Amino acid sequence: MRRFEGRNAVVTGAGGGIGTAIAQRLADEGAHVVVCDAVEDLAHVTTDAILASGASASTAVFDVSDPGAVKDFAERLLAERGHVDVLVNNAGINRRGPLLDLSDDDWHTTMAVNVDSMFHMCRAFLPAMVSAGHGAIVNTGSQWGMYPAPGHIAYNVSKAAVIAFSQNLARDYAPAGIRVNVVCPGEILTPMVESGLAAKGIDVADLAAKVPFGRLGRPDEVAALVAFLASDEAAYMCGSVVEITGAQAVT
Repeated sequence: MRRFEGRNAVVTGAGGGIGTAIAQRLADEGAHVVVCDAVEDLAHVTTDAILASGASASTAVFDVSDPGAVKDFAERLLAERGHVDVLVNNAGINRRGPLLDLSDDDWHTTMAVNVDSMFHMCRAFLPAMVSAGHGAIVNTGSQWGMYPAPGHIAYNVSKAAVIAFSQNLARDYAPAGIRVNVVCPGEILTPMVESGLAAKGIDVADLAAKVPFGRLGRPDEVAALVAFLASDEAAYMCGSVVEITGAQAVT
């Protein structure tokens, strides 16, 4: 499929895990993908892999929680490429712990990266999308933003905010031709999940046993869903919150 031929896509948090898979999938389908990450080495690994596959990509290294950095990036990119058709706000962190175990920095940094960055990125690119009369925004939420898991209050609340923000944005800008949707993954085998399991002394197989499918999800499976939502095949999907969990219940 070449659903994104001639289109420009921006993916944040694209230096690993789900973000890398999303960037690769969109590029494989014809988009020029701007790989955004705060860690330069990780961003370049993703970009180099896309280029090696024969697809098109470039790298942007900046802090998505910094409104000035986001504004500068958006202005440069729009000046260079003229339009952005797909925006995937995927950057995120997980500061674990119940409320009394969290520091002020844990809370504020989680909100800055998971929520504020989405606000800054959408505000930077929406005017051009509105002017063009079309655009697709896909934000990465979480199953835990819908059904909070114990011991992750900052992450859970931030992902609930991603869902609320996305549905509000969809209803405000659908009349302008902008589609906004949310993907809510369950347990996907990413470096973030692996580090969390290691911290708890839990084996991947133990977690997989709780999933009705009998395994954890893969980043490329989330990427396939994101690509669908960003494509014209999902032309009537706007304000949708789509879970991808293998039927797992939060426990």
